[in-house]
Amino acid sequence: MKRNLGIVGIMVDKRTDAAPRVQEVLTKFGDSIVGRFGIHDPGEEQHGLITLNVRDKEDKIHQLMGELTSIEGVDVKSMEMK
Repeated sequence: MKRNLGIVGIMVDKRTDAAPRVQEVLTKFGDSIVGRFGIHDPGEEQHGLITLNVRDKEDKIHQLMGELTSIEGVDVKSMEMK
């Protein structure tokens, strides 16, 4: 079973109520997350940025990204490292 190592970037629009739902999804997939870093954008846009280091099977990482993408006000990008 190959477990991929990658990076997932999550942009959360602070003008929505997305943050609690994002946290629920991250908790659900906590066993796939090996590192997490979050910052907020103090500028006019009012976005939050969360960077995840993930390690799991490709389909599980895609499931995580799919659930995050389905949340209004959330944009997700990823990069496979290994």
